[in-house]
Amino acid sequence: MKRKIIQLLYAGILLLAGLAVCAPLFLLLSGSLMDEWEIGQALGPVLQGGSGYVDWPVLPSYPTLAHYGRLLLGSPQFFVLFWNSVKMTLLILAGQLAVAVPAAWAFAMYPFPWKKILFTLYIVLMLMPFQVTMLPSYLVLNRMELVNTEWAVILPAVFSTFPVFLIYRGFSGIPESLLEAARIDGATEGRLLWSVGLPLGSPGILASLVLGFLEAWGMMEQPLAFLEDRMLWPLSLYLPEIGLEQAGYAFAASVITLIPAGFVFALGQDYLEQGIAMSGLKE
Repeated sequence: MKRKIIQLLYAGILLLAGLAVCAPLFLLLSGSLMDEWEIGQALGPVLQGGSGYVDWPVLPSYPTLAHYGRLLLGSPQFFVLFWNSVKMTLLILAGQLAVAVPAAWAFAMYPFPWKKILFTLYIVLMLMPFQVTMLPSYLVLNRMELVNTEWAVILPAVFSTFPVFLIYRGFSGIPESLLEAARIDGATEGRLLWSVGLPLGSPGILASLVLGFLEAWGMMEQPLAFLEDRMLWPLSLYLPEIGLEQAGYAFAASVITLIPAGFVFALGQDYLEQGIAMSGLKE
């Protein structure tokens, strides 16, 4: 009996925590379906500087899709920035695969001088926040005449060290005997990577793709630092430009922005869990 009570208590705590995490998503969805009058009534103390507390209804009293219609049919800038986000994200992910997979394979499979020191340096760079590397990155990109171009955001993200760390853990778990058997059969090093490394290390690779997508899709600091032309901005910088008087429009834009990230996360959740668990294993 006591054990059941404890289990119910734990379940209740987890349920409350889950509701607290999902509350912002619920507010976004319900707010995007409210008309301007109802939003004004609910958020009046915040948007209009009034007194009292925010009174948010459980469900909209007068649901409407007007904000979505305005966003999808009357806001061409939204589609320009949406395409910018798609283009930047795809190029970043493709570049990370092209750079991180060979680098992680080399770290996991081949001995070379200063290997541990170099890998430790990778980890240190991974832990550094963007604010630390922003000025050196800007100076380098400015010297290369890439500031205020999309490549100023894409190239630094391509050479991120986190995908290397995550994929390395997957490659390092491949048995050495399997590789030796493949070499005896005449497999080249490139063939080993393609036929053995990629299939067995796929959880780490897919996990890095999921995390890379979520990071690239929602990045804000890098575009703000390196892009001056607003028509080059990604969608993540479009939402803060919406004034508070357009709250319903902002809610609808936020919901549409979240859809690709939620879709990718739902598809890659299993691989994400496997990759993160694999990265936590000690050698």
